[in-house]
Amino acid sequence: MDEKSNKLLLALVMLFLFAVIVLQYVCPGTECQLLRLHAFSSPVPDPYRSEDESSARFVPRYNFTRSDLLRKVDFDIKGDDLIVFLHIQKTGGTTFGRHLVRNIQLEQPCECRVGQKKCTCHRPGKRETWLFSRFSTGWSCGLHADWTELTSCVPSVVDGKRDSRLRPSRWRIFQILDAASKDKRGSPNTNAVANSPSSTKARNTSKSGKNFYYITILRDPVSRYLSEWRHVQRGATWKASLHVCDGRPPTSEELPSCYTGDDWSGCPLKEFMDCPYNLANNRQVRMLSDLTLVGCYNLSVMPEKQRNKVLLESAKSNLKHMAFFGLTEFQRKTQYLFEKTFNMNFILPFTQYNTTRASSVEISEEIQKRIEGLNFLDMELYSYAKDLFLQRYQFMRQKDHQEARRKRQEQRRFLKGRLLQTHFLSQGQGQSQNQNQNQSQNPNPNASQNLTQNLTQNLTQNLVQNLTQSSSQKENRESPKHNPGKEQNDSTSNGANDYIGSVEKWR
Repeated sequence: MDEKSNKLLLALVMLFLFAVIVLQYVCPGTECQLLRLHAFSSPVPDPYRSEDESSARFVPRYNFTRSDLLRKVDFDIKGDDLIVFLHIQKTGGTTFGRHLVRNIQLEQPCECRVGQKKCTCHRPGKRETWLFSRFSTGWSCGLHADWTELTSCVPSVVDGKRDSRLRPSRWRIFQILDAASKDKRGSPNTNAVANSPSSTKARNTSKSGKNFYYITILRDPVSRYLSEWRHVQRGATWKASLHVCDGRPPTSEELPSCYTGDDWSGCPLKEFMDCPYNLANNRQVRMLSDLTLVGCYNLSVMPEKQRNKVLLESAKSNLKHMAFFGLTEFQRKTQYLFEKTFNMNFILPFTQYNTTRASSVEISEEIQKRIEGLNFLDMELYSYAKDLFLQRYQFMRQKDHQEARRKRQEQRRFLKGRLLQTHFLSQGQGQSQNQNQNQSQNPNPNASQNLTQNLTQNLTQNLVQNLTQSSSQKENRESPKHNPGKEQNDSTSNGANDYIGSVEKWR
């Protein structure tokens, strides 16, 4: 029994070694490397599937076109293209901004010095920046500039200064924004649709032909609101923000302050929610919409209900037409979509932190509903953004799966072709060996071939002569009865030619 099992084991080992040798012979290069890895390695879990606690099956709520889902820009880092990061407070923008300057594989990486927040992100071979953000150019258009400020300021700053590392003064920012607003008012298209940033073709290109690709990060409104409250409670104010709209900042009557003194440190949550002028309310919608459509911060221009509707629709449109946006709750998916959009890869994967300062705040269901009510526009925008984000992710993953399937099919066709080639080569070698053996047995193989050819030629000539003679005899016999015509001769010659062709074909 042991002897039989040993023989069986030896046969299996020999069979395995034979299969390995055949595989190395059929595919000696690196073409089959991935195939071998997939065949002998365990399946790798999907890193994007379990990063969040939402259900595995996502049901879309909105209907988006293919152009809305396909986000892949031809970003030319060596040319004049520029990424503009719109940084909304307490959305994880600081972490994402650091990824942009420290964690991207580039031909010429950003130069970041210890102790300095800003990094130098130059294009390869040029002293121009390819990134407009807090950690590359600083707050060149004001602290946490919103969509209205950036779309008016960035083209003027970039066109006016080739080196955007130099931060303009506060007075210079006012001059830039005022000039941009005058150009806008003096343009022939002064209606809301033409001036809306939804028309990205006009807003994303400067006078010098530079292409601007706007990006941003959004966050769950309740978590973001609580995080901002905790930040303000520690002494943050963002008083340096300009809030410039239509060439001027808001007046104290248009935007009153919620506190007296230097800051609002130690503010209770109830006091934070009770202030009707708190910019934390619906901050994401306000910072992503075109405020010039509603008269900036002047609340008397239109009714509140109409104002909210215009702001929400403007924010949705601007977000959809942005080159890219990510969600704080989906770090790995955000990384994946950015890499696919700009064809730029990060060095290290993003980390999903489920424990934050906002998550440590315990609130009642009543307070949560009130926060949602104060941020009802942000709640609607985030629902829309999450749906669009996940649909884009599924769309891009499906394209990746299709591309991987196409590559596997090409590999299979390649392996099949190599196997057939090997089979035909082995058959050819066997036939050549048989011919060599026949030649060794028959010293003059050409004699039989010559004899066959001579016999075939003689047979063909005799058949042709007989056919010609019979045709001529038939014509002589039928001449008294029928007049010889051209058609009869043609038919006879055609018959002879057909017969000759058949003989040649038989040869």
